[in-house]
Amino acid sequence: MSKNFEEFKDRIKSKEIKDLWENLPGIKKKFFDFFYKDLLEYEKPQILEFGVRHGVSTSLFLDVCNQKNGNLYSIDVQDYSYQFNDKNWRFIQSKDNDFDKVEAEIPGQFHVIFLDTIHKAEHISNIFYHYYNKLKVEGLFIIDDMSWLLYVKNAKHDHFFKEVNNHETFKKILDIYNNNQDKFDIHFNFCDTGAVKIIKKNQEPLNESKKIQSRENTFKNFLRKIYIKIKN
Repeated sequence: MSKNFEEFKDRIKSKEIKDLWENLPGIKKKFFDFFYKDLLEYEKPQILEFGVRHGVSTSLFLDVCNQKNGNLYSIDVQDYSYQFNDKNWRFIQSKDNDFDKVEAEIPGQFHVIFLDTIHKAEHISNIFYHYYNKLKVEGLFIIDDMSWLLYVKNAKHDHFFKEVNNHETFKKILDIYNNNQDKFDIHFNFCDTGAVKIIKKNQEPLNESKKIQSRENTFKNFLRKIYIKIKN
């Protein structure tokens, strides 16, 4: 895989984007190592990307599209149309939740949908539910930034709001999966800021999310902890 990664970097034309791939090893672990091989399995892949910014994920998706004769549609509220000049790329300046505008300019079905915009649980849930029906069976829905471990107190990037938002996102994704286990498979990657890879199993519509009924904060568990403490 390291050889493939070096070859991928060599194909990146932008020095700034190549430097990001080289200097931020967490990006390689949560993007390239996590789902690059999966992307190459699709013939003529149709990819929908929400969030461009520095162009890191965009460069990965375009690399696959150029190899497999696919198309990438990238959405961002800021104008990043200058980032790439590629026949397989179309940039659309829009909010991810401006559904009418976005859907007027994109195809009906995608092999891959990538979400990296507003990192708040309810927003991510709304976007996921709205665009999930555009995902082909065996397609990937990838959500970036769901690990809070990097931001907990006294951690490397100690940050209250990022910790809380990412942890709430993680729990929301689990709540969605809790009531849709027959609809999709799910894989988490906790490297760096983390990512989740959702694999669509069938065309069945999604159920509403269902909060997991944990026993963690029950009185019975409280008594269990006291018993263990006394015993030890």
